[in-house]
Amino acid sequence: QLQLVESGGGLVQPGGSLKLSCAASGFTLDYYPIGWFRQAPGKEREGVSCISSSGGSTNYADSVKGRFTISRDNARNTVYLRMNSLKPEDTAVYYCAVDFFRACRLTRTSDFASWGQGTQVTVSS
Repeated sequence: QLQLVESGGGLVQPGGSLKLSCAASGFTLDYYPIGWFRQAPGKEREGVSCISSSGGSTNYADSVKGRFTISRDNARNTVYLRMNSLKPEDTAVYYCAVDFFRACRLTRTSDFASWGQGTQVTVSS
């Protein structure tokens, strides 16, 4: 059974860093782009970053460019999101998902499926 599991969230002070992981089981990740999304209370889910199947292409939401870095280790069947210079507005539940359309269109959450359960990131002093 295809399953994604996110981990690495937590409470961090503004300016701090976290590294999220998205581990897959039941299938091989390396054929698909993977996206990271987030959802804050009372807001819609928004795309944060996406990485191609090979890892050679990435894209980011404007709000996180220069602060977040997506990467993948296909040998470990895992995708990562390194988050630096965190701000209170980054507080949200972070999810990863498989891009079965293979287009990395962050504005189209409907392109993505097999969502994980999410990991909470809270940025607060």
